[in-house]
Amino acid sequence: MTRTFRTAAVIGAGTIGLSWTALFAAHGLTVRVSDPRPDLAEAVDEALAQSAPHLAARGLDVTGLAGRVHLVADVTEAVRDADVVQENGPERVEFKQDLFAGLAREAPGHALLLSSSSAIPSTEFTKELADDAAARVLIGHPFNPPHLVPLVEVVPGERTGEDAVQAAVDFYTSVGRTPVVERKEIPGFVGNRLQNALSREAVYLVEQGVVTPEELDTVMTNSLGLRWATVGPFLGSHLGGGPGGYRHLAEHIGPSMKRMWADLGTPSQNHDQQERLIAAVERAYGSATYADLTETRDRRQLAVLSALDSADKEEN
Repeated sequence: MTRTFRTAAVIGAGTIGLSWTALFAAHGLTVRVSDPRPDLAEAVDEALAQSAPHLAARGLDVTGLAGRVHLVADVTEAVRDADVVQENGPERVEFKQDLFAGLAREAPGHALLLSSSSAIPSTEFTKELADDAAARVLIGHPFNPPHLVPLVEVVPGERTGEDAVQAAVDFYTSVGRTPVVERKEIPGFVGNRLQNALSREAVYLVEQGVVTPEELDTVMTNSLGLRWATVGPFLGSHLGGGPGGYRHLAEHIGPSMKRMWADLGTPSQNHDQQERLIAAVERAYGSATYADLTETRDRRQLAVLSALDSADKEEN
């Protein structure tokens, strides 16, 4: 049976939680936000104002957006009648253990309990929960900012129920996301592991003086970033093999790929090297404000999404 989602509780109003709040509200949900930060009202107002034009550009009605968002004093009140809970707290197992024990106790029995955790599998913080509570807990890991970037990694724990997995897929689909269910828990999940693998080599190349941070970003945005945004690594490699596909690529450049894998670097990241890297990044981007940089990022991401939408429509 397909569930109906009317009320969402957002626990934790940092960058990710605020973005979720705007997205959920734009899709017509009543959103209850809980966070101990003293500037919660100002942070929510600012996030909604910044997100509204982007959400409107994606075809959503943002009229009355703020009216669907309610700030609440504590977690118990936030989850009281929630259909879905999206947790965005610190990446600490002990914190999540305590929080999810409370969520399982206070939220309605039908409520999905989702975590935005970017590294910790839910099995690690649900060990003390009863089976019926653990059955409705799973990871719903987004990419920043989740109101724009479509992917959500849906990662069930060892005791997550199949109905909860399907409900999570239905929920994220209903708010315009692209959920991918991962078949196995692994620290960092898929997206962050790929990101960290690339980041490690990027840091190494800068550390070795091959390129500056800004030059490396230029390489990515003018080559692999474009390719992977349209076809991904495996299809890109399959096409790179010409008519012979991935088999031809693996047979003909496989040996050189293996040598390159063996030669990938591990940055030292001692204190001095780290300070030099930070200084290099700040030289490249430190003259712009955070707000200006995020606005440029989001505008470009919208352009990519719109271009992909147009291309998909032409194919159909």
